Amino acid sequence: MDARKPLDATAVGLMLLLCLVWALQQIVLKSTAEDIAPVFQIALRSGVAAVLVGLFMRWRGERMRFTDGTAGPGMIAGLLFALEFFLVAEGLRHTSASHMVVFLYTSPIFAALGLHLTLQAERLAPLQWLGIFLAFGGIAIAFLGRAAGAAPAPGNVLWGDFLGLLAGAVWGATTVVIRGSCLARAPASQTLMYQLLGAFVLLTALSWWTGEAHFNPTPRVWASLAFHSLVVSFASFLVWFWLLRQYLASRLGVFSFLTPLFGILLGAWLLHERIEPSFLIGALPVLLGIVLVSGHTWVASVLVRLGRMLRTVAP
Repeated sequence: MDARKPLDATAVGLMLLLCLVWALQQIVLKSTAEDIAPVFQIALRSGVAAVLVGLFMRWRGERMRFTDGTAGPGMIAGLLFALEFFLVAEGLRHTSASHMVVFLYTSPIFAALGLHLTLQAERLAPLQWLGIFLAFGGIAIAFLGRAAGAAPAPGNVLWGDFLGLLAGAVWGATTVVIRGSCLARAPASQTLMYQLLGAFVLLTALSWWTGEAHFNPTPRVWASLAFHSLVVSFASFLVWFWLLRQYLASRLGVFSFLTPLFGILLGAWLLHERIEPSFLIGALPVLLGIVLVSGHTWVASVLVRLGRMLRTVAP
């Protein structure tokens, strides 16, 4: 029997805070891009977070075990993690932070499809298929509407949007690798360490190779690095893993649509980003699709209860 419990006020409050933090990371990366390239900032934050996770593991008496079969899948997960954030960093050079956070958080859609094809226990339910069709329909509206729009935008926005969508697909692939390998049974801190080390090593090398390792140490940059290293890459992941151990994952997944929603609102408020009507119309079915894919068990239970209530009050 699953000992995890349904959501209470603590879980709801923490999930709202986490979604806000995860949405803010794209906004902060975009706002400091002139002083530090996003790809280099992600590399540095991953290195600092790796040190913090290492200290946390030492405090808990945990050790990295490279001989337990996790080294191979761990390196693949680290490579995919680095690729995901390289695509995010490159995409932010061309598109808005609000666009990026919506397309990046399509990852549950790709993860669900990948797990459906690789794990018998992860077959998609009818509500999840409906969510996938809605999400891809919304993506098509967002892309086709933007391509047909009359108002020009600086940079190649469609290319940046595509990179964000590709980053979401890579994130989904990372989930499939973790769930389908011995990493699924490894401590969460060890899996996170593989990802952080992969991002630090690969993105640092890539930053120097592409000439994007510039660093202008302004107060805003230091604040951004502290936020990304301490809050996003370290504290938020530890809180998320704690929530997964305490509460039902299907209930937590319902909140996943809030991160892109917060991203749209914060991008418009803090960065004064223009939200195109076609993008907003496309984003709505994407958000609904994410809810159906991530929280289909909860949605199905709500529909069952609603049906019973309607039958009770029917004449």
